[in-house]
Amino acid sequence: MKLVFIHGPVASGKLTIARELGRLSGLAVFHNHLVVDAVAAVFPFGSEPFVRLREQMWLAMMREAAVAGRSLVFTFAPEPSVAPDFPQRAAQTVADAGGSTAFVRLTLSRDAQEKRIDAASRAEFGKLRSLALLKELRTQFEQAERAMPPAELTIDTTATPPDEAARQIARVLAL
Repeated sequence: MKLVFIHGPVASGKLTIARELGRLSGLAVFHNHLVVDAVAAVFPFGSEPFVRLREQMWLAMMREAAVAGRSLVFTFAPEPSVAPDFPQRAAQTVADAGGSTAFVRLTLSRDAQEKRIDAASRAEFGKLRSLALLKELRTQFEQAERAMPPAELTIDTTATPPDEAARQIARVLAL
């Protein structure tokens, strides 16, 4: 079992690339907002129950997928309400069940991020769409990103289309 852990800043194309990678490789796509939105339906974002349940649900899904031998792609935007060691614990959870984790980092320019932030496609889930809030939180997001484990592959999505990014990931990770 392989967990492809795609992370990057808001609006870097994580879900779009994950979906294309899933199409190319047959891997299941476990988008982080599936859990975020489910938990946020009951508890306010960032509250203690929200943070605890979100992490428990993410890790439970990863553990069960690893036990079942079901490889998957997980999308993740590092941000301050997530424990800084979550990515390492996710990788350890997968390893404990016999799997492995490959971290893939997406980057993009600030200009590209600001142009993408209010894209209609971001409304599908409860994604950040406010340029003002992005600018307010950007330093916190950047600090959380710096705490991520080393990536096996880094892709600048400013100029790399999603289909090419997915092909690069599939090639480098032999999916």
